[in-house]
Amino acid sequence: MNPADGSSAGSDPPRREDRGLLTGAATFTADSSAPRLAHLAFVRSRYGHARIGSIETAAAARREGVHAVFTWTDVAASDTPGVLPLASEQLDVDVPGHPVLARDRVRYQGQPVAAVVGETPALAADAAAAVAVEYDRLDAVVDPVDATADDAPTVFEGAPDNVAVSGTLGDREATDRAFAEADRTVALDLENNRLIPNAMEPRAALASYEAAEGRFRVEMTSQSPHGHRGDLATTLGVPERTIRVVAPRVGGGFGHKGHHYPGEAVAAWCARELDRPVKWTATRSENYAAGAHGRDHRTHAELALDENGSIRGLRVETHANVGGYGLGGAPVLPTGYGRLLSGQYRIPAIHCRTHSVFTNTAPVHSYRGAGRPEAVYVVERLVDVAARELDVDPVALRRENQLPPDAFPYETPVGATYDSGDYGTALEEVLTEVGYDDRRERETKPRADGRYVGVGVACYVESTGLGFESGVVRVHPDGGVTVYAGTHSHGQGHRTTYAQIVAAELGVPYDDIEVVEGDTERVPAGTGTFGSRSTIVGGNAVAESARAVTAKARRIAADRLEANADDVAFEDGEFHVAGAPDRNLSFATVAEAAYGHGLGETEPGLDETTFYRLDETAYTFGTHAAVVAVDPTTGEVSIERYVAVDDCGPRVNPTIVEGQVHGGVAQGIAQALSEHALYDENGSLLTGSLQDYAVPKAVDLPSIETGSTVTPSPTNRLGVKGIGEAGTIAAPPAVVNAVCDALSPFGVRHLDMPLDAESVWRAVEDASPPA
Repeated sequence: MNPADGSSAGSDPPRREDRGLLTGAATFTADSSAPRLAHLAFVRSRYGHARIGSIETAAAARREGVHAVFTWTDVAASDTPGVLPLASEQLDVDVPGHPVLARDRVRYQGQPVAAVVGETPALAADAAAAVAVEYDRLDAVVDPVDATADDAPTVFEGAPDNVAVSGTLGDREATDRAFAEADRTVALDLENNRLIPNAMEPRAALASYEAAEGRFRVEMTSQSPHGHRGDLATTLGVPERTIRVVAPRVGGGFGHKGHHYPGEAVAAWCARELDRPVKWTATRSENYAAGAHGRDHRTHAELALDENGSIRGLRVETHANVGGYGLGGAPVLPTGYGRLLSGQYRIPAIHCRTHSVFTNTAPVHSYRGAGRPEAVYVVERLVDVAARELDVDPVALRRENQLPPDAFPYETPVGATYDSGDYGTALEEVLTEVGYDDRRERETKPRADGRYVGVGVACYVESTGLGFESGVVRVHPDGGVTVYAGTHSHGQGHRTTYAQIVAAELGVPYDDIEVVEGDTERVPAGTGTFGSRSTIVGGNAVAESARAVTAKARRIAADRLEANADDVAFEDGEFHVAGAPDRNLSFATVAEAAYGHGLGETEPGLDETTFYRLDETAYTFGTHAAVVAVDPTTGEVSIERYVAVDDCGPRVNPTIVEGQVHGGVAQGIAQALSEHALYDENGSLLTGSLQDYAVPKAVDLPSIETGSTVTPSPTNRLGVKGIGEAGTIAAPPAVVNAVCDALSPFGVRHLDMPLDAESVWRAVEDASPPA
């Protein structure tokens, strides 16, 4: 079906979301208010690891405009669990969950110790500064490898070696045989640097409690309103049905706003304790110190090859930083990252061992890509290093091992089943666009300005889609449509893409379709937006409901047209009897009839709900290439070209897809060149503000060129795959490969991210002069 306005799937109508953002009319949580509103501020630990001796709150409580000062003692006295849920049944150890306020010990700098509620944000913050906490400092550990040493400080007594859980994937014996029989092996130690999410909007919540009804209303920055409702219910010790979570406009998420934190839970608890609305808005420094960080892997990887360059085996061991507490399923997340270690290649034997390790740092959880960037970085760096050690072109080695189009579905040795792919086409398109062969011939010597040029390629596979999602399509008597989706849009453009999908199914005007998300009272259920899942799971959910609506509308139309439903066709928003085009009814006419009389056995209304579950993962793929120029005298890296060719199946809105690729690439380049969260040996965050943590500016980023191939996924009727995280997966290895290519005349084999000017300059200084 194609609506008359031409804005169905595959077209590019302007994003509906943008007018409010551009005019300032969009409303975020921080814009919200309520009568008798009070404000929450936290007292946070100054230390990375310490016992709490005493907390003196009296002076703060006496301040003008202060309503209350709370500590863990108050939470415990309220018979509230007060602990963030932890997937402890999946761990190898017995450790407590994260208390909303510290009990007797702090395990990372910035952990909430006390909560102050005041008349204004400033009064609450000033009173928080007046709370005196006595600490007995303990030794800290911040590196996940160091934390497993025999003499390392213990973060939890229940995990004496600081390992939360270890996991393995693949066949160890087969992998060992592959290495024993290999003609050549290559080893590499690498770090996937720790990152701090930087959404434009910090986390925030406004909570109120209706004592008469025993109900909470929590407006908050959330990627998963229904998920947060469940987490809040667990932490507060109340039934889910008593909590309504509303997520208005959300200014970016990247995984960071999909997790459960003390701030939102304490705001809701305080609202009940004080019987007044309580609002909390994190400062940027609070977000840095106590929001979930991302990545932070230390990896040893080895590749086994035969004399022809065919990869025979891959062996990987990773220590992944969990931080001071596990948040939800975060400690288990790294154990599955190895499922993508096969990349785009046929690798007969793979074995991966992963250790999730507690340290005295902020909790680590999923950040845009959630394990896929870490895995792809390992294999793509290994392939590049192997090519140089074998003295073959890196692209030639990739071609030698890349899976052909007729290999699908393909089951890897680590449990992933790739649904579809045409990897070679995407690779060749990138090489042609970037002029790869010509560039490698002419960029063999430094330019006249002394800069060395390198080109790097990264081929990636991304698993997309997860779990179930709800989708409701409700047709009103006037023919207008409201779509309710269990996902949440915080930049992805769901109000546009979902309307396009439903318009294509129903044949109704795009402008007649409203999309509603982010309210647990209006949407029946939902998993949320993360893991590149919205279009493939949420989009299919609303599409299935639209198809069910069409089927019911056809039966109503058939009754009105006095025809058999099988003889009624539906095209361009109109029902007609096959072979009799003059016997027809518009969709709007049928919608009106659905709410009238004389429907016989047909139930009134035109409203369908789908709980769509994706049984098989769809794998997005592509190839990215970066061309860089490196000044060996300063270490400065300039990206001269960046080309991305991605395949996410049919593109519902190509412009939105392109925007998602641009955003992901920007974050991936940032990881490769500048961003790095650093702690000192005492667990103090050294990069606690935008002055110290190098988020790139627009001038730091290149013009990103995008292309596409289209390989529909057989896993779902729309044939789509996710795309939101592709750029963060492909960009880091593409850029690092390019810089190492530029520095190859100096004998530089590998550099850990970020490749800032100083680290590149030092690598050149420590290397041999080029021949």
